[in-house]
Amino acid sequence: MASERGTGKLREEVKSIQEQLESVVFGQRGVVNEMLIALLAGGHVLIEGVPGTGKTRLARTLTQLIGGVYQRIQFTPDLMPSDILGNAYYDMSHGTFEIRQGPIFANVVLADEINRTPPKTQAALLEAMEERQVSIYGESRPLPHPFFVIATQNPIEYEGTYPLPEAQLDRFLMQIRVDYPDEAAEVLMLQHHRGGMGEDGLARLAPVVSTQDLFRMMREVQNVTASEAVLVYIVQLARRSRNVEGISLGASPRAATALLDAAKAAAYIDERDYVIPDDIHTVIHPVWRHRILLMANAELEGVEADAVISRILEQVEVPR
Repeated sequence: MASERGTGKLREEVKSIQEQLESVVFGQRGVVNEMLIALLAGGHVLIEGVPGTGKTRLARTLTQLIGGVYQRIQFTPDLMPSDILGNAYYDMSHGTFEIRQGPIFANVVLADEINRTPPKTQAALLEAMEERQVSIYGESRPLPHPFFVIATQNPIEYEGTYPLPEAQLDRFLMQIRVDYPDEAAEVLMLQHHRGGMGEDGLARLAPVVSTQDLFRMMREVQNVTASEAVLVYIVQLARRSRNVEGISLGASPRAATALLDAAKAAAYIDERDYVIPDDIHTVIHPVWRHRILLMANAELEGVEADAVISRILEQVEVPR
C-alpha cells in the first residue's frame, strides 16, 4: 500500500471495505454503512442486537481491513477499571514500578455487553472514549489513532444489568440496531460456512488500507462542507425535537453537532464534498435515537424514538 494516496483512491478503498464487510456479514448492509460512517466521523457506536447476528465478526473483519489492532473485552459484573485501562506492577529485577497497558490500547475495541458491568467500570471506558487517553497511576497515555469503540448490549436481557445513563449514552455517535438477516442472507451464510469461510478465513483477509490512510480519510471527512441552509435545517430539527409531544428531552446542541459530523461522513462515502439533506436523513435515526428521551406514558404506549424522529422530519421543511 502506498503511503500517500489521492482522495479518489481513498474513496475507492472505502467502497472496497464496505463490499468486503458485506461479503462476510450477510444481510446487514445498513449496519455496515452506519458503522463506516461512525468510523470515518471519528465517533463510537453502541450496537443493540440479539446474540448470533454477527457483531463480533463485523468488528474483527473491520479491524483486518484497516490493518489495525483488535481487542475484545467481555464486560462482567466483577470487571474492574484496571482490567480495561491497565495497571502498574513492581518489577523486582529492576526495583521499579512498570506500567502494563490494558486492552483499551487498540484501534478497534469491542466492549461486549457493556451494560453487564457496574457504572464505575463503564465510566472508565467512556472517559477513554471522550479524552482519547487514559491515566494509569497518574501517568497519562494517549490511545492509538484511529481509536474506535464498538459497544454491544443485548436488548432482550435486562436482569443483572446496569443501563447506561443518558449522559454516557451521549458519548456514542450512533446507536445501531442489528436485526436478523432475511432468508436469502441466512442461506448464503450457511453456504459460506459449509465452504469453510469461518474464523480462519477472516484471518486471511488482507488489509485494504493502513491506519495512516484511514486517519487521512477522517481528516478529509472533516473538510466536507455544509451550506448555511443545511446548518439551519439541522438546528430546526433539533429545536423541533424539544417541542414534540411525548418527548421529555429533545436533541441537545451536541446532538446537532453529532448529526452534522455523521452527515459529512455519509457524504464522503457517497463521493461528495458537500452535505445534502439526504445525508441527514440517512444518519439522523442512529445518531438521535439514544439522545431523545421519551416520556413514561409514551413508552408505555409503545412509542419508539425512531417513530418520533420520523415525525420530526415530516414537520420541518427540507431546504431546496
